[in-house]
Amino acid sequence: MITRHIQTKINHRVVEHNGVLYFGGLVADDKSKDMKGQTAEICAKLDDLLAKVGSSKEKLLTAMIYISDFAQKDGMNEAWLEWIPAEHLPTRATIGVAELGKDVLIEVVISAAK
Repeated sequence: MITRHIQTKINHRVVEHNGVLYFGGLVADDKSKDMKGQTAEICAKLDDLLAKVGSSKEKLLTAMIYISDFAQKDGMNEAWLEWIPAEHLPTRATIGVAELGKDVLIEVVISAAK
């Protein structure tokens, strides 16, 4: 069975299938922040969304992280590791992209267990 959560104009924020939650990409609202600041804001959004669908960061399975400036990757990693304890780190890939939108430095896509 497929359950869709939190409909927006163009997608559902989360789609659930067989106990796995698939999240659409998230970006920061405050684009004036640096990579660390945008990452921290996204992590707070993830906490909120995970809670709304009955999960938590401790249940993350995988993360795809798209960044537009590899020179700021250390800041992204700092915010990420401040957010999630080492024993709960998911699999992860960080992909460099040319463009994510005006002043968007990072977009995060995750999957988590229910």
